[in-house]
Amino acid sequence: MAKNIALADDVYDQLKRLKRRDESFSEFIRRLLRTRANISDLAGSSTLSSEEWNDLIISRVKQAALDRERGKSLLAGSKGG
Repeated sequence: MAKNIALADDVYDQLKRLKRRDESFSEFIRRLLRTRANISDLAGSSTLSSEEWNDLIISRVKQAALDRERGKSLLAGSKGG
C-alpha cells in the first residue's frame, strides 16, 4: 500500500535532482536506505546533532550522485580507446 509524505519544496527538488531518471521516488529512497550508515552506531554518543546528521546524509547522497556521474564519464572515455 502506498503512503503519502509531505516534503519541503527544497527537499523535494534535491531528491528529484539526485534520483535516477529511470527510478521512482520509492525506488530511490529504498536505495538510499540500503546504503545509509547505521544510526545505532551514533545513538547516545552525542557526537552529531540532528542537523549535522541530516547534513551528513545529504552529503552522502550528493557524493553518490557525483560518483555515478564520474563512473559514467570514465566508462564513456574507455569506449573510444
